[in-house]
Amino acid sequence: MKQDRRSVVVGVRGLHWATSKLVVEKVLSRRPGVISIDANPVSQTANITYDANRTSLSEVVRWVEDCGFHCAGQSVPAHMCEPMAEPSTTKMVLGVHPGHDALVATAMNPAASGQSTEHSHTEHSSMAGAQTDGAQIGISASADAAAQGHAVHDKHGESPTPQDVMGHGGHGGKSMAEMVKDMRNRFIVAAVFALAILVWSPAGRVVLFGFSPPTPFGIREDIFTLILSLPVVFYSSWIFFTGAVRALRARTLDMMVLVAIAIGSGWIYSLIVTLTGGGEVFYEAASILASFVLLGHWLEMRARGGASEAIRTLLELAPSVALVIRDGEPVEVPTGDVQSGDLLLIRPGSKIPVDGIVEDGQSDVDESMVTGESLPVEKSVGSNVVGATLNTTGTMRVRATKVGAETALAQIVALVQAAQNSKAPGQRLADRAASWLVLVALLGGTATFLTWFFIGVGVPTALLFAITVVVITCPDALGLATPTAIMVGTGLGAKRGVLFKNATAIETSARIDTVVMDKTGTLTKGEPEVTDVVVEGIEETELLALVAAVERESEHPLAGAVVRHAEESGAARYAASDFLNVPGKGAGARVEGRRVLVGNLKLMSQEGIELGPLAARRDQLAATGRTAVLAAVDGRAAAVIALADAVRDTAAAAVAALHESGIEVVMLTGDNEATAKRIAGQLGIETIIAEVMPGDKSDKIAELQKAGKKVAMVGDGVNDAPALAQADLGIAIGAGTDVAIDTADVVLMRSDPLDVPVALRIGKGTVRKERQNLGWAVGYNVIALPIAAGIFVPLGLRLSPEIAAISMAGSSLIVAVNALMLKRLRLPDQAAPTAAAKVAPVPVPASGSSGDVG
Repeated sequence: MKQDRRSVVVGVRGLHWATSKLVVEKVLSRRPGVISIDANPVSQTANITYDANRTSLSEVVRWVEDCGFHCAGQSVPAHMCEPMAEPSTTKMVLGVHPGHDALVATAMNPAASGQSTEHSHTEHSSMAGAQTDGAQIGISASADAAAQGHAVHDKHGESPTPQDVMGHGGHGGKSMAEMVKDMRNRFIVAAVFALAILVWSPAGRVVLFGFSPPTPFGIREDIFTLILSLPVVFYSSWIFFTGAVRALRARTLDMMVLVAIAIGSGWIYSLIVTLTGGGEVFYEAASILASFVLLGHWLEMRARGGASEAIRTLLELAPSVALVIRDGEPVEVPTGDVQSGDLLLIRPGSKIPVDGIVEDGQSDVDESMVTGESLPVEKSVGSNVVGATLNTTGTMRVRATKVGAETALAQIVALVQAAQNSKAPGQRLADRAASWLVLVALLGGTATFLTWFFIGVGVPTALLFAITVVVITCPDALGLATPTAIMVGTGLGAKRGVLFKNATAIETSARIDTVVMDKTGTLTKGEPEVTDVVVEGIEETELLALVAAVERESEHPLAGAVVRHAEESGAARYAASDFLNVPGKGAGARVEGRRVLVGNLKLMSQEGIELGPLAARRDQLAATGRTAVLAAVDGRAAAVIALADAVRDTAAAAVAALHESGIEVVMLTGDNEATAKRIAGQLGIETIIAEVMPGDKSDKIAELQKAGKKVAMVGDGVNDAPALAQADLGIAIGAGTDVAIDTADVVLMRSDPLDVPVALRIGKGTVRKERQNLGWAVGYNVIALPIAAGIFVPLGLRLSPEIAAISMAGSSLIVAVNALMLKRLRLPDQAAPTAAAKVAPVPVPASGSSGDVG
């Protein structure tokens, strides 16, 4: 039976340690139907891809719960949940509708969400193009959870609420903030009792210059310190023991196992000594060790929380309530209750709750929080609006078109989560190394104990050396090195409207040395505009008024540009009659009693109209690649109107930023070479590949790759999709077609070429942080392990378990903080382009011009 691959991001609460993700990953990877799973301890979520023919989301949720973690289902903000009752049940699930746009497939597609990172780039792209049907993507997983949702029922068998089904809703699993608070409380308890134990320990007597207060009721000191250690072991440290049991049940080794062994062995040895008559005990060592581990982990988790700030910001963008007009009156309802088709009242200063279309009113909308676009966008009747954007000036009535998981914000959240949870090859290697390092720690601790025991130092000393080795070798820093950097990098990109589909895309972007940019729709807006108007024997505004009257009746793509230019020039608005379209040549009509012709040279020749002095100007404009449109009034040539494709305002600045980063820029176009060279000169592009047929674009990319270049392709059209797939990194302009967005690895939501260098700099910065973190984590263990084992004791260099705990926790904290420093990465300025960046429009070929469509 053919696989029905579905991918979804689910909440997994309780991943205290970086290595704890191995538990859920290894257990679920052995379950039938699970294709891949990538858990992220930083975001407390997991990407899971499964075969719906063999299992269901509800089964997956149950398996996560069986691992000992809390899983409330798909990770979506609770206020985005739209209640939808199934016909045969009363279960409430995330609203699912059959319609979806390009970003649904982008955000929820299994191939796009990182499950195919071990496949080749070509396989990844082909899968992305093949799995965009709404019935086969992650949205349907929510319906799956409802239909078979026994795993999300509560303990009493009741049906789940929307908050139960959603991973970010109000469920029983602790949020990261709650986990941080819990870790802080455990540390405080451990620290208080550890200090008390220290007073009655040999180390305490040294600090107190030999003074030791009497124990209460004359209890023996070791018995009293045993009593004081109970809260440390059975409350503060209990998460280590339960975590260790969870890992061992999953047949894996993680950080919890090491810490549990380190604390447990010291405490149990001391307990045996106490129960057998007394002697040297380590209650203070075990308690202080637990305190330092908890302290370091508390600080590290706070830093981890900063890494997920971007996704939290996205989750909090949408308003919790909406004003729905019912019976002519606005009624405040939860955003999750808004249905497709509802009419919403949007007042000035309020956020738009869901995606919709304006039915009444006019306003400027600030879309920066979703698209990254800095300037407000004018909205009027018929305009599309995006949920979570801010209405600034006027009052509007908006018809809801997309709610719940269909909104652009929900799709962006899903895409960012999928990217943050996906694993690049470097991270998979680090995870394997971390897993082996746990085994190395256990074997090293055992070997250290046996070595020192046979040397004759005694069990207590040998045990302290062994505990020190186990603690200091904990690989938490190694497990955090990559995912923390990926979290910050993808979040940084999301703030600028740069969406990476997976971690592989981030790592690939760091290696790019050549960027190939399609001209039309990428470097240019793909919209023609008038650049020159040359008149003969008539006023320009009068000529424009006459020509615009004819063009308003035409469906030619250039007609609209002429009409817009006439209106912007203040030309009068005339009505046309007796309109006649001449296919391939132009059109004519009677305007204000005059016979007006608008078209190419063939039309003028057909009508026997001599161009006279306008012929030379027409030839000059056509020679530069502009589209030359001729106009005649009452049988006499009256004007030449030149049109060209409008260059994006930031195109030149984008090229300059790429050159500054040492990246070669190549322009790929179907234009003739002369026109392409002139455009490239305006934008500062040195390398051009011109006169390329759409089907040959991918071949040109392959040729560059054969020359040893790492190529990123930037495009937006259907004919760009094969080239995007062929390139090492495909970058789609967000306004492009569904196919281009599905095939690309990076989506630029603002349709701004300046975001291309932004994406590449984020990639380089992220990979740089990954390497720094991995270098630190590996180097720390290489240096610390032999010191902890006591090799340098003859030189007077020795570590105690307490110092080992501080070192281990400090190592993890350094990794997390270093990743957060990525937020200070310098990116190309998002402000309006300078005058130097505003170049002349690029010619667009049309019928009668000298160029081909590029």
